[in-house]
Amino acid sequence: MKVLITGASGVLGSAVRKAFISTSHQVLALSNTRTGDGLVPLDLTNTQEVDKVFTELKPNWVIHCAAERRPEVADKDPEGTQKLNVNVSGHLASLAKSLKYTLVYISTDYVFDGTSPPYTPSAKTNPLQLYGRTKRDGEEAVLSIDGAKVIVLRVPVLYGPAPKNSDSAVNILLDVVQDQSGKQYKMDHYATRYPTNVVDIANFLVRLSESKKTIIIPPILHYSAAEPFTKYEMCLVFAKILNLPHGHIVPDSEAPKGDSATTRPRDCQLYTKETEVLGVEGGLGLTLFEEWWMEYLKK
Repeated sequence: MKVLITGASGVLGSAVRKAFISTSHQVLALSNTRTGDGLVPLDLTNTQEVDKVFTELKPNWVIHCAAERRPEVADKDPEGTQKLNVNVSGHLASLAKSLKYTLVYISTDYVFDGTSPPYTPSAKTNPLQLYGRTKRDGEEAVLSIDGAKVIVLRVPVLYGPAPKNSDSAVNILLDVVQDQSGKQYKMDHYATRYPTNVVDIANFLVRLSESKKTIIIPPILHYSAAEPFTKYEMCLVFAKILNLPHGHIVPDSEAPKGDSATTRPRDCQLYTKETEVLGVEGGLGLTLFEEWWMEYLKK
């Protein structure tokens, strides 16, 4: 099977690439910013170059991980975020129709407002910030192409192996816990998150693509771990594993004030039953948060 991965240098993209390579599929790993290690540079906003690369490979599956995922950065560059999160995604869905591949568009729990969890795949979206709106618009763009095989996979906040801790909103909390310089950190203890391991998602995508059964895949799937944490509670887990004091991390339980464009929703828990009952071998295959980090930090 030929698999093309966009955003292959990111935390999720790297895990997806590794998972598909380990099962001997032919993989083309695209990256816009990082080079080396077999990564192929490609500006996804250059439609002519994209058409050329995709037509030459003729992929069976395209896992579209590339996105502007940082809400604060999205606010500063709304035009660039629109191009990448919406326009590029719509173009890849058009190519999915003409080249007959299956497109997996990675979306987010931030398409919801966090007021009435858990959210089913058919629940009404209501993003609170620009990032969430562009991801919602990206969903609508890819699903609007009649005749294209498209799967929208919504995921929550992600963690896992990463080149830099700053590549993940979860991994970066390790740096906060390990900063024993005396600096004090105010840490969110208001929003509930469901941190999900990128290796689990990657392995699920491999099993989904390889499924020998006749599985009818709905247009929108939810994939999420079930353990709830605030960012402050994640810090406590890291402090416990690393046996470090955490007095410099102060919990902030107050709701965000004002109409900030980067307001985080309170609780966007994704309801995953439809994904669990699909019949994919191994089901969701979820890792427990503390257990995974205990093993990972030993290395």
